[in-house]
Order: sequence, then C-alpha cells, then structure tokens
Amino acid sequence: MPNKDHLNVALLGQGFMGRAHSNAWKQVSSFFKTPLKPVMHTVFGQPEEQGEAFAANWGWKDYTTDWKKLVRSPEVDLVDVATPNFMHAPMAMAAIRAGKPVCCEKPIAGTLAEARSMANAAKKAGVKTFVWYNYRRVPAVALAHRLVKQGKIGDIRHVRAFYLQDWAGPDVPLAWRFEKKWAGSGAHGDLNAHIVDMTRFVTGQEITEICGAIAETFIKERRRMVGTVAGGIGAGLKAAEEMGKVTVDDTMLFLARFSGGAVASFEAARQATGNQNKNGFEINGTKGSLRFNFERMNELEFYDATADRAVQGWTTIIVTHGADHPYVAAWWPDAHLIGYEHGFVNEAYDILCVLAGQEPTVPIPDFEDAYKTQRVLEAALLSAQKKRWIRVSVVK
Repeated sequence: MPNKDHLNVALLGQGFMGRAHSNAWKQVSSFFKTPLKPVMHTVFGQPEEQGEAFAANWGWKDYTTDWKKLVRSPEVDLVDVATPNFMHAPMAMAAIRAGKPVCCEKPIAGTLAEARSMANAAKKAGVKTFVWYNYRRVPAVALAHRLVKQGKIGDIRHVRAFYLQDWAGPDVPLAWRFEKKWAGSGAHGDLNAHIVDMTRFVTGQEITEICGAIAETFIKERRRMVGTVAGGIGAGLKAAEEMGKVTVDDTMLFLARFSGGAVASFEAARQATGNQNKNGFEINGTKGSLRFNFERMNELEFYDATADRAVQGWTTIIVTHGADHPYVAAWWPDAHLIGYEHGFVNEAYDILCVLAGQEPTVPIPDFEDAYKTQRVLEAALLSAQKKRWIRVSVVK
C-alpha cells in the first residue's frame, strides 16, 4: 500500500450494491477511528446509468464509463467490485494484474473455474482481496461466532440454515438474476452463498459432504426487461411483451455434513411468501444452542443447557451493548438499533484495518475463502444433478 494516511477507492457498479458500498465508504470514518481515510475517488457505471448524478448524490469525486482505464489508474488504491456476477471475474482479474487490492461482491464469480482463477491469481500476485459477505459483520452473527469459539454451546451436532425471500413473483421481469449467463445460478448463488459462508464462519468448520440437493424453477418464462442488464431489485424494472426463458433456480435445498461431525440443512428460496429477508440459522450443540434471523437482526437467541434445569430456556440477547458486542461501540447507545447498511460500514472498517496492517474485528473472507464457499455451492449443484452424495474435496 502507498505510504499515506488515505486510500483512493474506485467503485465499479451503481446498482443495489453500488448504493450499499457507497454509503459504507461515505460513513465509515465518521463512526470508526479508521487507520486510513477512504477517499471516494471515482465510480464506474454503464452510460445509461447516469453516472454524474450517482456520483453527485453519493459523494464520489468523479465518474467514468471505462472501468478498464479506471482500474489501471495510478491514482486508485483499492478497487471495489459491485457489478452483476458475470462482470466480477474480468474486473477483479484486471485489478489484480494492476497490483491493486480488490474487494468484490459475492459470489465472487459466475463459475467455479473463474473463482479458482481469481483466488490463484491473487495469491500469485500477493494482492490482498476481500469479499463482501456483509452478514458476518452483523453484531449478532459476530457474537455467535465468538460464543462458539469460547465453547459456550459445546460440540456442534446440528445446523439449520435458511435464506427466504418472496420478491420473485410472476410479474417480475427477466432481470439479470434470472439468467445463468449473467448470474451463474439463482437463489442458490444469491442466497445459499450467504448462509454457507455464515455457518462456516460461526461454526469455524468446513462443509465436507453434500447430499439430498434439490433445485426447482417454478416460473419458467418471464417478460424480457427493457433497459440495462444491470437492473436489479427495486430498480423500477420495466418489461416488454416478449418472453424469455428463466435459466436459474427459484429455490435450492440440500443436506450437508460439517468437518466436526455436525449434520446440516440449507434452504434458499425467492418465492417463500411472507418472508422478505429471512436469513438465519439455528446451531445446536452439546452445551447449548444459538438462533438468528436477520429480520430481527439486533437479536441473538441463546439456550444455555448448562444452567439449572429449572431455569433453562431461550434467552433473547439484544446485541447493542457497546463494548460488550462486536462493532456496537462505534454506533449508538444501548438498544438504539442498527440496520442493514451497518454491516457494510462495519466491513469497510475491517477492510481499512487489514490494509493498514491491523487485525479486523472478525475475519474477512478473501478470494481463497470465498472459493471454498463456491466449491460447496458447486457440490450442491452436482448433488442435485446426480442425485447422490458429493464430497466437496473432489470439486475443484
């Protein structure tokens, strides 16, 4: 890294994640004592995305429609990739070739081969990489990680993980998330990716085997979109009369085994009516259990089986107690709740810490770590196709 106290950030992407990342870089030094001050240098977007207005609204100094030139710029210190999935690999690889640290949205690539190439290239170049698995930075999830590491729930026996949404009804047009060539996969890559990473993080274990996988696409065709492929949820999508084929899953469920012997179930769905963003887990151990649901993101449920039987029961912890809970000291007084955007700000802080040679609050996935998650996703797809057990170790 340059020997200076600031960091020029280039953001690639102006969609849903572009907004979340912009807010994170804009807010992080106001709430945290950051070892480097991020400078919102330049944002890239497609010509039709009105980059000048986006830059002015979010506080970027400049904008461009040429990402290749941007990532090579000697003025840029960090490249942040927040584009649709199919663009992740070429952008990240260009940043690595330019010797730039790079952070990337998940999944890091549309295919496992691309993810492997990205991880290998970063390792060979000695470039620091980061992946925006933002749910690790939710204080309740970070606390669950700490409690498991401290042995509070004993040996883990059973894991249930779920990510349920209901936005993908039949009236939603054929956005990029519904086409394999752009997204790589559907609910599986979009939602299961998060809960695979989250349970790997909280348990401290790897997923070793997959079985019982089932994928289903309920809505086979959708009206084609009018406008850019970069459109997304909440972007005011418009649809034409022409129909197009959906080439990814609407839902994906599978069973798994962890390296410590625990068995697990994972389920992801975009048409789980009544669930807007139900992302969470239940982890059961020999001494206790933990439960988390992002729709109640400021709460972590804990069952202490070592307490007297007469007083055993689920305890709801409001995870907002300053220095007692991860990240919270930077925010508001006790029980003044935080929201979705704070996970991104927390991660921006940890990225700055790592780039300054300091330890993050909790570990950040790099490309190698994200490749491990993507191997699990690939193993689940193979299990669904072959209808049998798949060892993750054989998936390369």
